[in-house]
Amino acid sequence: MPVTAGQPVVAVLAGDDRPDDLGEGVEVRLAGDDDLAEALSGADVLLVWDFLSYAVPTAWRAADTSRVRWVHTASAGVDKVTFPELREHPAEITNARGVFDRPIAEYVAGVVLAFAKDLPGSLRLQARGEWRHRETTTLAGRTAVVVGSGPIGRAIAELLGALGLAVELVGRRAADGVHAFSALPELLPSADWLVLAAPLTDATQGMLDKAALDLLPEHARVVNVGRGGLVVQPDLVAALAGGRIAGAALDVFEVEPLPADSPLWTMENVIVTPHMSGDVVGWRDALRTQFLDNLARFRAGEPLHNVVDKSLGYVKGPA
Repeated sequence: MPVTAGQPVVAVLAGDDRPDDLGEGVEVRLAGDDDLAEALSGADVLLVWDFLSYAVPTAWRAADTSRVRWVHTASAGVDKVTFPELREHPAEITNARGVFDRPIAEYVAGVVLAFAKDLPGSLRLQARGEWRHRETTTLAGRTAVVVGSGPIGRAIAELLGALGLAVELVGRRAADGVHAFSALPELLPSADWLVLAAPLTDATQGMLDKAALDLLPEHARVVNVGRGGLVVQPDLVAALAGGRIAGAALDVFEVEPLPADSPLWTMENVIVTPHMSGDVVGWRDALRTQFLDNLARFRAGEPLHNVVDKSLGYVKGPA
């Protein structure tokens, strides 16, 4: 990658939440959804700080992006920046791989424990002042199928394993300790917990549909920390409402924010969180540090970290 002469121009899709100072010797153009196209024209770098925004494809098509050589999204998922025009563009795409692994794994462990020990039920009873003794379940000897064999999926598998679960890890293709995605139908009937932590790609879009849900045992619960598009949401709602599966913990949805009239809000067997599973105290500092490290590499003409394989939709190899 050639070194940019003079000050690199960095367009930042920031929204209301803006990153701290990006250092000296950089021209920063802060933009929201409406003026991103203007900021992109003549920019060398696009930093997608507001990674929940859908503005990049529209702005990219409206702007002169011939000079842009690097796009960084401050998220693990890259589905919002791997639209056809950018996949075909020579600019490299990088992501925040490595920042969210442990926090998301802790979230998954937390909701798994919460369901196993019926903490949602205890909170409802406490709110009513009702003393009702129940029996709960143990995690030891249970099976979790974790779809997604990247750093987040592996961190989840490690933490669930420490809690006593047997973990079956599923990835794009079979490898040491990893099942191929094609083997998922054979694994679902034995899954007490199905954890979705895969990137959203053409292969994973809508992977959890009625056919897949019908393979799960009735006591199974689903945890989605990947992307809302991994799930056919009406099929999941029907399975939850009909008792086809026992419950779900959902941090991501097809439409975000989750509409107020969604039945998921009021289901007693569902935990809803607003896309926050990886957002722990200090996460913005970690994202900024990661970007600044890559920015220094960009300015020095050195290889970038966390380069996304555009044909796959995720980063290959170690973080």
